[in-house]
Amino acid sequence: MKPFMDEDFLLETESARSLFHEAAKDEPIYDFHCHLIPAQIAENKRFSNLTELWLAGDHYKWRMMRAMGFDEYYITGRSSDYEKFLAWARTVERLIGNPLYHWTHLELRRCFGIDEVLSGKTAPFIWEKSHALLAEGGLSVKDVFEKFKVYAVGTTDDPADSLEYHKAIGQGIAPIGKIKTKVIPSFRPDKALNIDKPGFVEYIDRLSSASGVAIRSVADLVRALEKRLDYFASLGCRASDHALEYPPCATADDADIEKTFQKALADGPVDMPDAYKTKVLTELARLYTERGIVMQLHFASIRNVNSRMFKLLGPDVGYDASHDHQATANLAGLLDRMESNGALPKTVLYTLNPKDYYPFVTVMGGFQDNSSKERAARGAACDGVRGKLQLGSAWWFCDHRDGMEEQLRVLANVGLLSAFVGMLTDSRSFLSYPRHEYFRRIFCNLLGRWVENGEYPPDMDMLSSIVKDVCFGNAEKYFG
Repeated sequence: MKPFMDEDFLLETESARSLFHEAAKDEPIYDFHCHLIPAQIAENKRFSNLTELWLAGDHYKWRMMRAMGFDEYYITGRSSDYEKFLAWARTVERLIGNPLYHWTHLELRRCFGIDEVLSGKTAPFIWEKSHALLAEGGLSVKDVFEKFKVYAVGTTDDPADSLEYHKAIGQGIAPIGKIKTKVIPSFRPDKALNIDKPGFVEYIDRLSSASGVAIRSVADLVRALEKRLDYFASLGCRASDHALEYPPCATADDADIEKTFQKALADGPVDMPDAYKTKVLTELARLYTERGIVMQLHFASIRNVNSRMFKLLGPDVGYDASHDHQATANLAGLLDRMESNGALPKTVLYTLNPKDYYPFVTVMGGFQDNSSKERAARGAACDGVRGKLQLGSAWWFCDHRDGMEEQLRVLANVGLLSAFVGMLTDSRSFLSYPRHEYFRRIFCNLLGRWVENGEYPPDMDMLSSIVKDVCFGNAEKYFG
């Protein structure tokens, strides 16, 4: 019987162990998509206890606590931090097979040096030990970034945001001071695209104010977004991000799209939302291409499935699910529309439904050509981007061992695994960086298994190069 989570955790072969310990383990982290709060980074926030670190805003954990039967009082309610922690501890001990079990114990070990297994029995001891370490002031945001060699983080920011905290971080203003980690804003214009959702008119007013553009037409909207994108780029923005249930792909005359926009501004019913979204996304793709901004597209999430709890608690509290739209034809059409305009940027495709992995990778293969139309027409050579289109890492409900392996296998079978930009946290928690270790162990184990099975030669130099690229190097080059 193997020990629980020893140094060779998840590493089943000698090749896997060698790859992880000698190539993957000490690589820096480029967390190019996360939901960390820039204000907390700028303030170099120090946390008072594990509940504040672990449970505040973490709907992954909240879902499991509800499944255990805990009342909302112990999850998002007014119970004390210690009561919430005890409820989480009693949940953890029953989480066999769930990645949260592994993440929890990796975080205890890597962040606090606590090797004890969390349970209802050990919870008081672990609470006191972690509380003492936090009281010593040794786990600020800056400390976490340094401990895990975080090269860069890409936060998620609305075009209308002031980015004042990014400015402060970049200038090294106290209390964070100078840090090695690059804290980069990412451009997320979802609210400008969601013409068919409540709050659209109010958001357009906010965007107008932030951009200085009076938004009275679709063309005005695009100009406003362009101005804000340039502002983001001036502060280091390297990526955009879009959350969509499915890829929109609807063609309509500009005049009809304008009528749809005017109806929305008048707070009336919107009859062509997908045509509007297709138009704006295509325009944004052009802006991204011109500025070298990576476009990230997140698909297949259905939000707020429990209307009663949405009314009670609001969004982003654990009542979302994976969607099962037939998305491939629309995706191909949307990318083709961008490509035909000569403006398909580097693009990362994420899906919350694993059924999409295989068709998405086959669609991606039709758009990996990096040559400009002009150079291609005269047969000239053109330096391209390796892996211009990416299948993003196993995301949200898929970022467990089986989900990561499935995503990696599909990408290897139908695409170019060695060009993969790797793992991200997609997290609101500063303690989530051990998830990169989790991914790296799973990745090295998969490669090691192929080597031990005679499916790839034991060329450790090449294998180490691939591992280092996927863990860090590819993302550094891809995002720039």
